[in-house]
Amino acid sequence: MLMLAGCATQNSNTSSTGSGSSGSSSSAPAVAPKTVPAGTKAKIAFVTNNSSDYWTIAQRGVDAARPGLKDADVDFIMPGEGSAAQQKTMVEDEVTKGVIGIAISPVDPANQTDWINSLVDRGITVVTQDSDAPASKRICYIGTDNHAAGLQAGEEIKKALPQGGKIMLFVGKSDAQNAKDRIDGVTDALKGSNITILGTRTDDTDHARAKANAADALTSNPDMAAEVGIWSYNGPAILSAVKDANKVGKVKIVCFDEEDDTLAGVKSGAISATIVQQPYKFGEDGVKLLDAIVHGDKSGVPANGTDFVPTQVINQANVDAFKTNLDKLRGRK
Repeated sequence: MLMLAGCATQNSNTSSTGSGSSGSSSSAPAVAPKTVPAGTKAKIAFVTNNSSDYWTIAQRGVDAARPGLKDADVDFIMPGEGSAAQQKTMVEDEVTKGVIGIAISPVDPANQTDWINSLVDRGITVVTQDSDAPASKRICYIGTDNHAAGLQAGEEIKKALPQGGKIMLFVGKSDAQNAKDRIDGVTDALKGSNITILGTRTDDTDHARAKANAADALTSNPDMAAEVGIWSYNGPAILSAVKDANKVGKVKIVCFDEEDDTLAGVKSGAISATIVQQPYKFGEDGVKLLDAIVHGDKSGVPANGTDFVPTQVINQANVDAFKTNLDKLRGRK
């Protein structure tokens, strides 16, 4: 299968290796991780952090992995609310059904760490994907180096605003680890520039609120130079607000991920650039690793507990080629 990295040049990708944490909790789990003998069916689950279209690509990766698994039933779990409470309820339901391995994108890592540890202490193997909980007992993180991706976004913001200006950041939840790391990366990239970050507005994964936040920021700051979307649906929300305000081209947009409206905005020039991940690989690699672990094979777990999957900058020059690859991954003609 094609990877979402598309046809990027070497210098447009983040590093695929890194020194990530393997979890700061050094205490052993209360019970040994549950495993099953080879040839025995195991139940595992892949758990998203909201219902964005972004996750349908990860689901394709999960589906592609199924035929090659040792012997596992995989549930794909997508919380509709994007809340930590709903995510926890759905995971606990999976554990009750006999799931012994979970690949999860934590909604609120800091406040979910104790709960993740409790899963591990009950013998559940936990892999984090997309967003990490580095202080937990998870065995591995598979996903983006979000700080490096934030640095990429920051560089694109500087290209879009060579004279500098005021910008606002938008995200679902600012305490999610991927959001924190991306925002830190953007902030670090903009140090010493003439670009001022006015603040970060959150929407709790409410798409209507995401657009309202973007629209209000434009009204409150008539001299706004750019709006930056940190999560996948923020790009389309910002684009819609900018169009409604008749400020396409006047207010630059840099965002993340590959929703259809985002790619259309990049193609038209309304969006300067978007930083794309490889959720397909999160799904495919996440369930393959879980399948191996719950069958007693930990050889695929990175020594440092981190498997970074490269990101790519998509702009007008490469958006068509990227979308062709993406449509293949989504099963579109």
